[in-house]
Amino acid sequence: NTGTRRDATTHYTRRTMNALRIASRLATPRVASVMRSNTAPAGVSTFQQKLQLSTSPALHELGSVDHGYDNDRVDRVAEPERRAFTYLLASGARFAYASTARVLLIRFVGSMSASADVLALASAEFDLNSVEEGQTITVKWRGKPIFIRNRSEKEIATEAAVPMAHLRDQETDDDRTEQAKWIIVLGICTHLGCVPLNNSGDFGGWFCPCHGSHYDVSGRIRKGPAPLNLEVPPYKFIGDNKIKIG
Repeated sequence: NTGTRRDATTHYTRRTMNALRIASRLATPRVASVMRSNTAPAGVSTFQQKLQLSTSPALHELGSVDHGYDNDRVDRVAEPERRAFTYLLASGARFAYASTARVLLIRFVGSMSASADVLALASAEFDLNSVEEGQTITVKWRGKPIFIRNRSEKEIATEAAVPMAHLRDQETDDDRTEQAKWIIVLGICTHLGCVPLNNSGDFGGWFCPCHGSHYDVSGRIRKGPAPLNLEVPPYKFIGDNKIKIG
């Protein structure tokens, strides 16, 4: 019985060794090296040995590896001309983008500029020879009424003598005129935008019947709810009795 058991054990051992040899030939180098080793390294547990057997193989063991990134990189030392060409190409593209953006910006700004007919309406010329002393006329500029009054010497002296303490919006008569006998103001009440009446009110200038604002012959607010004087538009004399507004 003892001899039979010994023969069976020997036969089992040989079969096991043969199986391990075949497995080591078919397995990857890493697994084969672990299988061939008779003893585990010091400090390595059975679980760690199993973990080593079950880990994925290394990158170089997988076969073909894509080296396209390394192959396509420009070597700055070995190929300096390729680096210069790359910079030149990038600079040219940026210059083209900048030029295109500049052209588009110029066209956009140009489209927002006023056309010739709009510029023509921006200013207007008026002949004042037909305006008699003490008379007020109303003209239109940019769709707004403009009051032009030819003042007498008495009216000029009266407005010049008004104390600043009596004025809500303090301006001298000289500050509001280019020539003393001509007062030119925008015909819109500074309270709520109504159009005042000429030669009316308690001060002989303009009166707004909407809410009772009184302006003197210099267009300054003297009574009522309006907070400011009548606005003086931009104008200049281009002759003795000819003005250009705007």
